[in-house]
Amino acid sequence: MRLSSVKIQQKSFLENVVSNADYNFLRGQLKEDKNMQWYFVVWYLGATGARVSELIKIKVEHVNLGYFDLYSKGGKLRRLYIPKKLREETRKWLETEERTHGYLFLNKFGERITTRGISQQLKNYADKYGLDKKVIYPHSFRHLYAKNFLEKYNDIALLADLMGHESIETTRIYLRRIATEQQALIDKIVTW
Repeated sequence: MRLSSVKIQQKSFLENVVSNADYNFLRGQLKEDKNMQWYFVVWYLGATGARVSELIKIKVEHVNLGYFDLYSKGGKLRRLYIPKKLREETRKWLETEERTHGYLFLNKFGERITTRGISQQLKNYADKYGLDKKVIYPHSFRHLYAKNFLEKYNDIALLADLMGHESIETTRIYLRRIATEQQALIDKIVTW
């Protein structure tokens, strides 16, 4: 028996991407509440483009190196860079925690945090701080990273490499505007 393939239409806009304002607001609230681990979880998600499954594997040793090498199923290397300002702030936090090695993000039992733990906790913080739960989820911060990267440095081939995409076609979605941006653009431009 042969199955026919179905072409899935890709949307021409991004949906449910956390805004820079909400990202900064969430980070600010977490820091104000002295919730440093979650402040850094959010910052790492937004500033590295890490998938949540990659984030939980980052170790203190990687912070000191400035990067984390990841190997995909095909054995392809991808380097996840940790920006200088983030490294410096993380080191200060780790000093106060008296931590010099091991996984960066730990649960209340001192073990490596889980991807589900991160997703659930982000939803809890969205609730606590009055943010839209549809946009406060781990992959949303990866989208934010990609959009911000392209706005500041318009090199889609480099972004594809940084994101670990096999094809530039996958990365092209970040050239698209989110639906609300499209609406605002149309409202501004179409005056006839």
